[in-house]
Amino acid sequence: MSEIVRPYGDTTGDGMVQLSFTLPLPHDKRAEGAALQLAAKMGMDPAMLVHAKQMGDGFTFFVVYGRVGHLVDVSKVEVVERSYPLLSAKEVNAVVKRRLRRKLSVVGACIGDDAHTVGIDAILNVKGIAGEKGLEYYRELKVTNLGAQVTVPELIAAAQRERADAVLVSQVVTQRDAHLHNTREMSAAFREALPAGRRPLLVVGGPRFDETMAGELGVDRIFGRGTTPGEVASYLVHALLADKEVAA
Repeated sequence: MSEIVRPYGDTTGDGMVQLSFTLPLPHDKRAEGAALQLAAKMGMDPAMLVHAKQMGDGFTFFVVYGRVGHLVDVSKVEVVERSYPLLSAKEVNAVVKRRLRRKLSVVGACIGDDAHTVGIDAILNVKGIAGEKGLEYYRELKVTNLGAQVTVPELIAAAQRERADAVLVSQVVTQRDAHLHNTREMSAAFREALPAGRRPLLVVGGPRFDETMAGELGVDRIFGRGTTPGEVASYLVHALLADKEVAA
């Protein structure tokens, strides 16, 4: 059964949305008119300009607010649902110790020119994120954080040296789809360097990834914004020990 919904702004079902964007124009009346014209072409009718600010030389940031006539059929939305149990740190440790009988080796990095380590650090570092400790806190996980701007050959070398069961890569820089290019390059390099039976689990994450693109990008799993260390740890246990019991 389909479930049709429309955007909510001031009242239920009014179809109102807020949109932000930047135009390569200095802030003046002409630029504001161009912003409203763009919003109208995108289906906002009427479109109201609620914010405009000069952003450097020759660029203006806009926020527009208006009504759209588009509907969403929720029954046709495709997402990647979590298909594995969410385990506590204690449960993850117990499963790894009992089933793997050695520490699970994880190597993490930001590859290419990406120098934004906030994502990978939130998952790996002991301090974690939002009160949840990172994978370094898990006593049965051996974590190697390579940091930022790691080349693919360096990542592969580290994975081999650490006998990695899983490689976690964070990509925040997305200009010109750099995150997609880097991920494809990495997955292809791992396939070339290591046979299937010795290849670590490849996991990437970042705010601009589409979680449904794992197969297309050649990785085992994609995590989007808001991912917690516990989700990643639970996935690693599920994926690496899929043929074994994962409940502690």
